[in-house]
Amino acid sequence: MGDQCRRTATISPDTEPVPPLSWRAIPIGTASVGIDLAEDPKRTGIAHLRDEGTKVVVENVGVGADDDAIVTAIMTSRKTGVDVPFGWPRPFVELVEAHRTAALPPPPSTGPEWRREVLFRATDLEVKRRVGKTPLSVAADKIAYPAIRWAGIAARLREQGVPVTPDGHGVACEVYPGAALVAWQLADLKHKGTKGTEGRSVLVEQLSARLPWLDWAGHKDACVDDDNALDAVIAAVVARDVDRGRAVPPPPELADLAAEEGWIWLPEGS
Repeated sequence: MGDQCRRTATISPDTEPVPPLSWRAIPIGTASVGIDLAEDPKRTGIAHLRDEGTKVVVENVGVGADDDAIVTAIMTSRKTGVDVPFGWPRPFVELVEAHRTAALPPPPSTGPEWRREVLFRATDLEVKRRVGKTPLSVAADKIAYPAIRWAGIAARLREQGVPVTPDGHGVACEVYPGAALVAWQLADLKHKGTKGTEGRSVLVEQLSARLPWLDWAGHKDACVDDDNALDAVIAAVVARDVDRGRAVPPPPELADLAAEEGWIWLPEGS
């Protein structure tokens, strides 16, 4: 790979998103890709990992990925981890449809327990049970904005014949970097935004110690500078774990729900 494939792209808010970092120069089907999907392409992180002997090299890291860049990266990947909900809670979808048709039966109470059943997916509750973190509700929080963007990207991928399923058994899987850090028994540090620089610096060093085979290839500073870049790298590592059978799949009793709502893949932690 030349320098063009190794450079880091950090795009300022006033800069138009650019195509991915020489993705087509990477052999199809060999990449572990991570995407930290934001509603705004300018804040969307993307990373590519390449297996090289006993090392896994951070080949590319960029912030500023538009839909074309994401589709290209996923289509050329072996497995892609995307930090975004892949679906909505079945009870929420049913409630909206019943409300639309005036067929919603009145609940015994509209209190917190009823709302919890409506607003959180089975995978959200399973993540909380496993690692103690509650994902944002895609039905009631701003995470819905990038989730809607993902729905459109997934439609483009399916149109191209790329297998994309909510439960992550296709080429792309849903991941949650914050929960992955807990599964790896790393500190759950605040690392978002400009105030999270110190936390990102600590996390990068902790990841280096926890994953000694990960070769940052000069991209550490980019991940300390931007949480979207760091989360993209974490998402790519989890995608690699999923591909290698080292992540937690939907249990049989939740398989049907996962096929509709999505499934957050957590690394086994070992």
